[in-house]
Order: sequence, then C-alpha cells, then structure tokens
Amino acid sequence: MSASSPADAFAALRHGEFRALCGLSFLLTSAIQIQNVAVGWALYQITRDPLVLGLVGLAEAIPFITLALFGGHLADLRDKRGLMRQALWVMVAVSVVLLLLMRPDMHAVLGEAGWLTGIYGCLMILGFARGLFSPAASALRAFVVPRALYPNASAWSGTAWQSGAVLGPALGGLLYAGFGLTATLAGVTVLMLAAIGMTWKLKPRPVAASSQPAEPVLRSVAEGLRFVRQTPVILYALSLDLFCVLFGGVVAILPMFAEEILDTGPAGLGILRAAPAVGAILTILVCTRFTPTYHAWRNLLIACAGFGAATLVFAVSTHFWLSAFALFATGAFDSVSVVVRNTLLQVYTPDALRGRVQAVNSVFISASNEIGAFESGLAAKLMGAVPSVILGGAATLAITGEVWRRSKALLAIRVSDAS
Repeated sequence: MSASSPADAFAALRHGEFRALCGLSFLLTSAIQIQNVAVGWALYQITRDPLVLGLVGLAEAIPFITLALFGGHLADLRDKRGLMRQALWVMVAVSVVLLLLMRPDMHAVLGEAGWLTGIYGCLMILGFARGLFSPAASALRAFVVPRALYPNASAWSGTAWQSGAVLGPALGGLLYAGFGLTATLAGVTVLMLAAIGMTWKLKPRPVAASSQPAEPVLRSVAEGLRFVRQTPVILYALSLDLFCVLFGGVVAILPMFAEEILDTGPAGLGILRAAPAVGAILTILVCTRFTPTYHAWRNLLIACAGFGAATLVFAVSTHFWLSAFALFATGAFDSVSVVVRNTLLQVYTPDALRGRVQAVNSVFISASNEIGAFESGLAAKLMGAVPSVILGGAATLAITGEVWRRSKALLAIRVSDAS
C-alpha cells in the first residue's frame, strides 16, 4: 500500500473468520497466562524451590520443540480447523486434570514426588497440544483475509495475543487472591471451552493437492535450517533473541521475587507478570507510526542492550513499582527486536522457504522462553534470585556486544516500508 492511499485500520477485522481467530487467540492466551500465574504461585508456596518453577518451562518446551516442526508439516496435510479443535480439546482435558491435581489434599495424598510428576506430565501434554495447534492456527490465518490485508491482519493478530498476555496474568493474580486456586483454574477451563466455541465460526478448507511428490520431512526441515545458517542477518537476529531471552528472562522466577524481595501477594505477581506485555503492546502501537526497521540492525542491537540493562535494574530493585517499570521496559525493548526480526525474516526469506524458516523461528522463540525459564529457575536455586538475574542481564549485554563486534557490516542495512 502506498503512503498516499487511504488506509482502513480495521480492514482485517471486517472479515468474520479473522475476528474469530483473534478472539480465539485472546481467549486461549488469557487462559494459559492465568494458568501459569496460578500454578506457579501455588507450586512455590508449597515447595519454596525456584528450580520447581524453572522445570515448569522445561516441561512445556521440550514437547513443543519436539513436535512443532512436524506440526507444521501436518498442518499442510490435514484440515487446519480440525487440528486446532482437536488440540484445544486436549488442552481442556488436561486443564481439568490439572484442576484436580491442584486441590489442597492432593499433595498429601500423592506425596510431593508423585504430585509434581502429575503436574509436569500435564504441562508436557499441553506442550504437545500447542505444538499441533500453533502451526495450524498460523497457517489458517493466511486463508481468512485477502493477501493485501496480511500486514493489517498481522498487526491485529499481535494485538489480540498481547492483549491476552496483558490481561491474563493480572486477572490470574486477582482471581487467585479473591477466589482461590480452584476457582481460578476452573475459570481457565471455561476460557478454553470458549476458545473452542470460536472454531465453529471457521470454515473447513480442503487440503490443496500437489502435483509434485512430497519431499521427505527431514530433508525439507534441513533445507530451512541450512538457509538460516547461511544467511548472516537472519542467523544473528534469531541468535540474539535466543540468547538474550534465554539468559535475561526473569518471568519464571517472579513468584520468588514477588514474595521474598518485593513482599507482595498473588495480585502483585499478576501485575509483575503483565508488565512486560503492557510494555510490548504499547511499543508495538508506537512502532506502527515510527518504524524501527530503516536502521534495522542498529535498532536491533540497541533493543537487545536495553533489554539487558532493564533486566539489571529489575535485579537490584527492592521497590515494587520500580521493578514493574523495569519489567515494562524489558517488554518494550523486546517488542522492538520482534518487529525488526520479523521484518528481516519477511524481507530476506525466499517465498519457497517461508514456512520452514518461520518454523525454525518458532523453535528459537520457544527455546528462548521455556528453556530460558528452566535456566532462570536453576540459576536462582544455585546462586540465589538476585545474583542469577544480575548474571543474566550482564550475559545479555556481553552477547549483544559480541554480536555487534562480529556483525558491523550489517549496520549498513536499510529496510524501508516498501521492502
């Protein structure tokens, strides 16, 4: 779209199926965030062990990473709406089991080892379900709006997801504080059922028949990995996100900070969990007006350095609102890096490789978030909460500096809106 043509900011939302997908994304993201806050707080209250919180992330990451690439392959062979619905029903069933496991008497009945095994087993199954759901949902989005509306649809899809990421943690903390763990997890199940209801507004679409023999899955995936490895701007961009969030992320151990350092309860934890998403969504809205992609590589490096600096501020803060602001800043800087990274992926990836490169990107993102949660919990157990976060922030700054040293040639990159 040219700069002189009138833009309809709500163009994608005028399509009913796209509205349903956005509603589904908001409901499911809210449910998952509420569940994460409630389960994380309850686990730490009972075990007082930050490693238990880190294992929550690992339990979700391994199944998701294991299945995500195959999930994308499967989404191209079957009805995407059907796959999404099946995955959502699995999530509902697991959420009901998790609700039963988190009853106050189950810890004593099963013993701590059996109780934790059951909880981690549920989280692993949720990870498998997400590995099927995410590729199918992402692929279906391209079919529910015209190609000309893809940029507008991407903005609204991101807004729906971030809105759930903002409201979910805050609502989870408030529900836990006001009504208790059982009612909070029951609300999660209700939201997931509502998400399934949204799928009835989607049309089934036949799988396109190919005249070419199907390429073996492993060879197809390897081609995408090879392209990423041989394209420095994409390899460095994905690696920066992976290592900065892997070492600099603190979300997994927020229950520990909330209680032991900031002296707040589950409502305060919800605010802390929501702060990065608030920073992200506000910054994304600013980026729609002032794009950070022209000096793409410079701005990506600045964003990663800012993320590390904000992490250090959070580590040393003993005041609730300063800590919340530092988390807000991490979300703001991270959203700039997301906008730049996604633009670079769109500009430099050939059409024939887009699906596979995006699949690699999704694995990097999951590894940085969920495995980063495990790293945070393990480091906090070995070193203590504050030293582990200080080390993570310093590592982020060091990694950014090293990538800057190795990639100075990329500073000449100019990505315009027309790219």
